[in-house]
Amino acid sequence: MEDDQKERLSARLGRSWRGGWALLRSHGPSQVQFWFIALALGGASGLAAIGFRAGIEWLQAALYGTDDVAMLHSFAASLPWYWLLGLPVAGGLVVGLLLDRFTEDGRVRSVAEVIEGAALREGRVERKRGLISALASMITLSTGGSTGREGPVVHLASVFATYVSSWIRADGITGRDLLGCAVAAAVSASFNAPIAGALFALEVVLRHFAVHAFAPIVIASVAGTVLSRLIWGDVTEFVLPDKNALAFYVELPAFMLLGLLCGLVAVVQMRAIFWADDLGNAVQERLSLPRRLRPAATGLILGLIAIFFPHIIGVGYETTSAALQGNIAFDLAVIFVVIKVAAVAITMAGRMGGGVFSPSLMIGALTGLAFGTVATGIAPEFSGEGTLYALAGMGAVAAAVLGAPISTTLIVFELTGDWQTGLAVMVAVSLSSALASRLVHRSFFLTQLERRGVHLAAGPQAWLAGTIRVETVMRAQGAPRAAPDDACAEMIAEGVFIQSGATLEEAMPLLETVQRPFVPVVRFGPGDAAPELWGALFQVDALRAVNRALTRMAAEEHS
Repeated sequence: MEDDQKERLSARLGRSWRGGWALLRSHGPSQVQFWFIALALGGASGLAAIGFRAGIEWLQAALYGTDDVAMLHSFAASLPWYWLLGLPVAGGLVVGLLLDRFTEDGRVRSVAEVIEGAALREGRVERKRGLISALASMITLSTGGSTGREGPVVHLASVFATYVSSWIRADGITGRDLLGCAVAAAVSASFNAPIAGALFALEVVLRHFAVHAFAPIVIASVAGTVLSRLIWGDVTEFVLPDKNALAFYVELPAFMLLGLLCGLVAVVQMRAIFWADDLGNAVQERLSLPRRLRPAATGLILGLIAIFFPHIIGVGYETTSAALQGNIAFDLAVIFVVIKVAAVAITMAGRMGGGVFSPSLMIGALTGLAFGTVATGIAPEFSGEGTLYALAGMGAVAAAVLGAPISTTLIVFELTGDWQTGLAVMVAVSLSSALASRLVHRSFFLTQLERRGVHLAAGPQAWLAGTIRVETVMRAQGAPRAAPDDACAEMIAEGVFIQSGATLEEAMPLLETVQRPFVPVVRFGPGDAAPELWGALFQVDALRAVNRALTRMAAEEHS
């Protein structure tokens, strides 16, 4: 009898599991189910971020021959010049072969593609190319590349979210929320910063603070942080001097000036990357350089710089820590800023991979330290600690580059454990972000997308039409209230038509210029076959579709 009861119980549990899975896939997760999914996804993304960081540190230790990668810059200065020169070249060669084999454009995927996926692809990103990009970035950061690890980690976590979205057939809202959960957990685990991780996902990736997304994203962020602290310990990334006091109101104008300076430095950093990318394209075309060799050629340039300035290697946390401790002289701080900006631009332009957040922290800390040395020297009786300027500068440059003043302010606090100097940091961050956003398309990532023709910076009214395909809105030939066939044939003969695969973004300008309320939609057969009339797109239908999409987006962002 007991065996029969066990079998019946097992059968019921099996049916319940299969029924629950079928319900989950057909109707999407309920709120409680979604929270458990967010917890599991947060744990997986956190482990991915931890594994990515551990992989970089293991490779750095093996390739550079040091037991303490936290002091990599100091150790690298003692290595033979040919090792510093050859290692980035070898790393670039491997990266180039990987990207040439597994991507169609030879580019590493990063945060910009995650933002694009959230806006235009229902929370999905490229999976295979994303995994290859993470591997390429790990090799880059381990062999002398001068970028950061947050970009690859964010995209790697987004790949996990994409797999989950595909498994449960998530709609756009659910897919975007899952993407936010993965990003929050990855950032939190990578930097031991749960508050900033959650806000980064909302502010940078989803670009709204909807209540329905907040709870699962926080759950995922906490899951990533717990795993990070279990493995790495509950320690801050940087240690500040014991005394870090602000001379309060009298000193605030200096931090306002620092914010404006950091905004300009951030703009220089971003434009240097884009300028170097354009230059790299021109040089590659001029020399007929194979795409797979571009990262190796970049590695050669980085190796030459590293022989004299090993501080450019990797994420640069040793130099950032030294700046926050005030252990770098004014002239060296200025030189390091210039060299690091150049090294980051060269690495990114060479298609070697990595992110811009960690380099921005280093550049900001050095900028702040140099400014603080001057400011405290001019009026020492009215000044607090000079290292406070390094802390404020670190946040100000990073916030301007990321276009994320809220999450960057919090991540600076969580990286340093210093919550007593918030006023100075907030003043510098707000002014740097305001200035930089006027000189670029709001942030580095949105400017990247703008250069590719993806107009997210202008708001949903500029890009939503590009997500709606013409065939979903048109009136098919022979349908009720369809356009007259003779009128459509006349317009096609005049060359006025839109192809069936187009989007409303392409069709709307044509609708504005024609003198009719519709434009024919055609399909092309094989070869030189004449266009075949399929239907007509009416302007009123197109406007109605865009309006519905805007309404849905507003409802999502305010739910």
